[in-house]
Amino acid sequence: MKRLIIKCLLPLVALASLVACQEKPERKVAKALAILNDPNSNQILVAAHRGDWRNNPENSIPAIESVIRMGVDIVEIDVALTADSVLVLSHDGTVDRCTNGSGPISSYTLDSLRQLRLKWKQGVIIDTLGIPTLEEALKVCKDNILVNVDHGWNYFPLVLDVAERVGCVDQIIFKSGGDRAATAEAMEQCDKSGIIYMPIVTIAKDGTCPAIDSYLDGGKMPVMFEVCFSVDSPEGESKIRALQAAGSKVWVNSIWGSLCGNNNDDRAFESPEEAEAAYGRLLSLGFKAFQTDRPDFLINYLKNKGLHD
Repeated sequence: MKRLIIKCLLPLVALASLVACQEKPERKVAKALAILNDPNSNQILVAAHRGDWRNNPENSIPAIESVIRMGVDIVEIDVALTADSVLVLSHDGTVDRCTNGSGPISSYTLDSLRQLRLKWKQGVIIDTLGIPTLEEALKVCKDNILVNVDHGWNYFPLVLDVAERVGCVDQIIFKSGGDRAATAEAMEQCDKSGIIYMPIVTIAKDGTCPAIDSYLDGGKMPVMFEVCFSVDSPEGESKIRALQAAGSKVWVNSIWGSLCGNNNDDRAFESPEEAEAAYGRLLSLGFKAFQTDRPDFLINYLKNKGLHD
């Protein structure tokens, strides 16, 4: 009898252990925010550019769901506005490249836009997928992943309104370019709303960056900067390290070589040696967030180094 009871309890114990090991959804966001706000954390935040566009249409719900399953920390999405003032996900101002339609998104109402189907690789039309609204996307992201809303600064009040309705304001990252004076209003708006603000700064080929200098002159430092650089130089490196010394983290776009001194995803994907040369160099520069076009590959690389859970 005792053996029978133990035998019956074993599956329940196994199930309880499995449930205990599974991370609650809200903890994923809390963990990412803790890493973002901890200047001493060695963990690297991974941001997926337009979601998992290699295996799904870009800026689609399945592309977002896929990177959530991968364990990505941040999904980058782009927004555009319809004729009836609804924010939808699209990198382009027109529907030509990514759907079976044509013309500006601003010429479509949401109802008419919903008649279009998304295209994937080599123009393959996905009959079951249309352009999602920002609200639909944020409902998927809520408690699961941070969201970098790109191309959205002109629609800040609308984005904030949607995020408040969904209840995920603290998961939103906004960014814009310029020096401290040019971004002061943006920083203030984000601070008041609870949205995370990240300035974009670009280091010139000669290693100069007046925008970085303006921040280092004094005043509150943002939690993180997006730093773009086409040439990996000692002068540029000193600018990147100066931001970190002032208390800010730095984000790099490894999606294209022109944004990261040629230390990009496709180079890293060529071989283990190239991965170490490219990603290893960005890590040595102190970057703590990578926007990538190969999120699964990058996460595996970082996990092997103990830099991502």
